[in-house]
Amino acid sequence: MTLQRWDPFRETLSLRDAMSRLLEDSFVRPTTNGMNAAFGPALDLQESQDEYTVRASLPGFSPEDVNVSVTGDTLTIQAEHKGEQEQKGKNYLVRERHISSFARAIQLPTRVQAESAHARYENGELILTLPKAEDVKPKQIQIGVGGQQQGLEAGPATVGDQQQEAAQQ
Repeated sequence: MTLQRWDPFRETLSLRDAMSRLLEDSFVRPTTNGMNAAFGPALDLQESQDEYTVRASLPGFSPEDVNVSVTGDTLTIQAEHKGEQEQKGKNYLVRERHISSFARAIQLPTRVQAESAHARYENGELILTLPKAEDVKPKQIQIGVGGQQQGLEAGPATVGDQQQEAAQQ
């Protein structure tokens, strides 16, 4: 029988590899098809003067699988896709497609008119058009020159205004 010298670093390295694999398998999920398991679909939010446009990548989902709602200034996109059921008599060598669902909420910069929103689904992409609420759209105020007021309605005449008109006559 031969004695073998104990090397603590040899076992530590294998423990480090085992812990790395355990943590990676437990917490880090691979992203597939532009879908991040922790946050939902990849999306773009674009703003114009009158509306927001949201484009969300939803490959593999049909329009019937997707629910969109707006509450105040929060947009929520939810979807659930049910994979095909296992069939008896078939042996799967690899099975990666399964039931998947997500719910993603994003806060918009301002409120929108949900009743005027439009949604369409093209080639695995959800496209939402959300008009901004009227009270949050910018209003133009014109500036008068030399005592002339423009863009503002004149209110009832005051006593001071009547005295100035009399002095000018």
